[in-house]
Amino acid sequence: MKRLLILLALLALLTPGPAGAHPLGNFTVNRYAGIELSGDRVFVHYALDLAEIPTFQEGKRLRTPEAAAELGRGLELSVDGRRRSLRVLDRRVELRRGAGGLQTLRLDAVYDAGPSGRQLTYADGNLEDRLGWKEVVVRATRGTRVVSTTAPARSISDELRSYPRDLLREPADTASAQVILVPGPAHGSPPQLTGSATQRRHGGGFESLIAGEELGPGLVALSLALALFWGAAHALTPGHGKAIVAAYLVGSRGKARHAVALGGIVTVTHTIGVFALGLVTLALSEFLVPEDLYPWLNLTAALLVVGVGVTVLRRRLRDRTHPHNHHHHHDHGPGLLAVGISGGILPCPTALVVLLAAISLHRVGFGLLLIVAFSLGLASVVTGIGLLAVSARRLFSRLRLEGAAVRTLPAVSAAAIVALGLVMTFRSLPTVT
Repeated sequence: MKRLLILLALLALLTPGPAGAHPLGNFTVNRYAGIELSGDRVFVHYALDLAEIPTFQEGKRLRTPEAAAELGRGLELSVDGRRRSLRVLDRRVELRRGAGGLQTLRLDAVYDAGPSGRQLTYADGNLEDRLGWKEVVVRATRGTRVVSTTAPARSISDELRSYPRDLLREPADTASAQVILVPGPAHGSPPQLTGSATQRRHGGGFESLIAGEELGPGLVALSLALALFWGAAHALTPGHGKAIVAAYLVGSRGKARHAVALGGIVTVTHTIGVFALGLVTLALSEFLVPEDLYPWLNLTAALLVVGVGVTVLRRRLRDRTHPHNHHHHHDHGPGLLAVGISGGILPCPTALVVLLAAISLHRVGFGLLLIVAFSLGLASVVTGIGLLAVSARRLFSRLRLEGAAVRTLPAVSAAAIVALGLVMTFRSLPTVT
């Protein structure tokens, strides 16, 4: 039975969480193009749906009257091999209340692409570096017949109004289309922008704490307590190195104080990460899109984990070769720092939303307190996992009947760190461009 418990513990350490621990919904710029082949004309209904952070960055520009024409120039539509200029027929911009009191934005534009033809190609060149849903639909009306097309005839997102549940796990990623058609005899009719553009989004959870009207002492205390809770809840989602923390403390024969120190490092690292990403969003967005940093942060965390695992594994193997020459007290300085940084280096997008909302509402001090509380809540779970690992190792060390298995546990845990780090690295490399 004891052997089974040890085996289950090791399997738990070796099981990595799914890739992409952070859903990047607050970063998304979603794009839709409906190519309307109507009789003897071609029209395009183009829509953008921006989440909170890109609205914070791009919203002012997209609300200008010139924005629709500028976006039209980014759409490459050719009929029978000749590129068409798109003339704006109608436009609409709608701002909605999003998370943390920030706004989200929906822009719709209808373009006239001129007379129809036999072949049509389309490619969307707008906002190519932004994360998000990309969808193209081709519809034929008023006698037009589509011979072949690479695009569907129906939008699975209802033109960015109702996304499928797997939006962030498997988003639509089509920004081009090729069509062979037979134009209809009737005069074409453009699509109409009618009804509400999209459902209003409401922020919840952690993001809603910054947007209260009055900030009395009681509300501040309650908000900080809720921020701690949401940070802990966020830490329970996949990621943040929980298995790596446990494996490290077992492999390096860590003590309770090391688990607490790890929590402190995660708190500081996560808070600094949120503010650094906020600086990128505010000051450097013309040169660097903030969501582009996440693949690099993932890779950095993975390489830190591999380095820690190799170091600990070498020392455990050296201890087995020279059992009377233990130097494990040297493991905990650089090792603790590297493991703590790897657990906190990926700032939560919702924490970034809180920071930007605090800046826009002139509540920077309160926003900082909320982010620190959120990071403390996140770190409390990491610390708790570490304390459980230390307690479990001490419990196993008292089981004399299983001495051989227990003696191999630190070395196996160190090998698990290396394995997890390698898995993280191989998952991160394809996303780094």
